[in-house]
Amino acid sequence: MSENGFAKQPADLAKRFRTSDGIEIGSGEVLIAAITSCTNTSNPGVLLAAGLLAKKAVELGLTVKPHIKTSLAPGSRVVTEYLTRAGLLPYLEKLGFYLAGYGCTTCIGNSGPLSAPIEEAIVNNDLVCAAVLSGNRNFEARIHANIRANFLASPPLVVAYAIAGTMLKDFRTEPLGKSKTGRDVYIGDIWPTHDEVQALMKLAMNADTFRRLYSGLADATPLWKKIAAPSGQVYTWPESTYIAEPPFFDDFEMQPGKVAQITGARILAIFGDSVTTDHISPAGAIKPTSPAGTYLQDHNVAVADFNSYGSRRGNH
Repeated sequence: MSENGFAKQPADLAKRFRTSDGIEIGSGEVLIAAITSCTNTSNPGVLLAAGLLAKKAVELGLTVKPHIKTSLAPGSRVVTEYLTRAGLLPYLEKLGFYLAGYGCTTCIGNSGPLSAPIEEAIVNNDLVCAAVLSGNRNFEARIHANIRANFLASPPLVVAYAIAGTMLKDFRTEPLGKSKTGRDVYIGDIWPTHDEVQALMKLAMNADTFRRLYSGLADATPLWKKIAAPSGQVYTWPESTYIAEPPFFDDFEMQPGKVAQITGARILAIFGDSVTTDHISPAGAIKPTSPAGTYLQDHNVAVADFNSYGSRRGNH
């Protein structure tokens, strides 16, 4: 259906296309699978469940196709600490879920590019490919400009869909894949039990770990300590394409003035449905042809150094 859908016929979902480097993809294909979000990765139960599911999957011989972009980006170093102590991080890595960093990645549009042949196949064949992530937002073009179907899932389901490689499987009746012995493996075969998760929860509730990792944040990253910065109470506003002094700071005084009565106010604009935060203030990649991209190039910033809208929000 076209309303609230992609106007694709069922027959379109069965069509497969080969990229210029020999990878076969089609609509419904999972191309990004990300355990992400500072919010959802703060729940140790689902992170341990993802690790346990990965362990069982690897032991059965299940794999993730190499063209699927997988990543692990928790909001805290505590997560990788307890996953390591539980012996689960190596199993996530064997499925491609290596640590990408701590903080905002895929769910803020910082998934990075797919391979050029895959992106070319998506655009040329009008494919509706998918991202599965444990993030907070999934609206159009939020995750990646060329991935139109974005699904929010728990971390263990992110791993499961990465293994399946498609959103077109019904996990209730279809297997995720085959074991190394050729047996069909269903999600129930690898889904961790409540007792298995609870047995490892003590590793995630260790107060000493939090004290050790967060008592000396200033010394945690040597690169930060190497950055020279002026001292004092007032920011010096150096020339920068990352941050610029906003005009409402003109004639700014330390004492607040009187608030005048607001009269005759009018609505600036009335918008329709589906206006998202990304329409108001984008956070993802900056295209060279966009006004922001033109501005940066006019200020001698190379395209490779654009970074993201989110990192440059300090520049009005």
